[in-house]
Amino acid sequence: MRIINCTLPRNCNIFLFGDDHEGAALRHNKGFEQLVDKINSDYGGLKHTRNFAVDHGDCIEGITIDDKRYHFFETKERSILQQIENAKKHRKHIAKKLLVGLDGNHPFKLSRTIGNISQQVYQGTEGNPSYLRVPYGTWACVLVYKDKLGFVMFRHYATHGFGSITSQAKDVDQELANKLALLKKKLKKKVGNALLMSMGHTHQLLVNRPKKRLVINEVYGSLEASHSSNSIVNSDNEIPPDDRYYVNTGSFLKQFDLKSGDHFSGYAERAGYDPIELGFAVCRVRDGNIADIDEVFLE
Repeated sequence: MRIINCTLPRNCNIFLFGDDHEGAALRHNKGFEQLVDKINSDYGGLKHTRNFAVDHGDCIEGITIDDKRYHFFETKERSILQQIENAKKHRKHIAKKLLVGLDGNHPFKLSRTIGNISQQVYQGTEGNPSYLRVPYGTWACVLVYKDKLGFVMFRHYATHGFGSITSQAKDVDQELANKLALLKKKLKKKVGNALLMSMGHTHQLLVNRPKKRLVINEVYGSLEASHSSNSIVNSDNEIPPDDRYYVNTGSFLKQFDLKSGDHFSGYAERAGYDPIELGFAVCRVRDGNIADIDEVFLE
């Protein structure tokens, strides 16, 4: 796990995205263009120069002909080398805003034959550096966000992710609550003092926000009631799990395509996965703290 120090404005936006799956026929090409356009546009009352981003991995589809998931209808670009080049090309206009790029299970599966594909995309290889020049965060990393004076604003644990996030609840509200709880359970023990914890992999766009709780404190000989908060975010001590933000960063891979006229089932549909909203998240940082996290759904 890498630790990456980042100097950011105390008022900024951090776009959280992943699971691009470059090369897949069901990749939401226009959706990724929407992401790039938003990163390069004013957002949340701030100039575009205050926008940054974290790429949570699976930058290519990476499914070859000997993979049990392979089907020629589902693969638009069969050349892995061309998928790598396309992944770089589509990040060219946001490269200076990318704080880190992570690995993913799709490119990692080819590491024995092709090498570290994700690192090739973000940083290149010896003698052939990538023009993106984006820090490579391996599978998971901790980003330490500091202001221009060097004070730590907060820490961010980012990982490609693992497993699945499902619920067997019959009620739609309980189903969502179960998924948010599982997301939190997966991440909360990974790093104790990270205010923001995010993962990709499941393709779902979920945000579990801190829950305010009434607490009673002894203050100078008397008892006072107040609500819990995460106002002390730059402490080296553990941040209570209930006071953190947990994000599942969405994806750009459609389950099926109703507009193109190509009628075939993707591996997600064949596996029986429920349809999900595609998109990404935006962490709005104001005065060095997290104001909120937006869910941006693709058109």
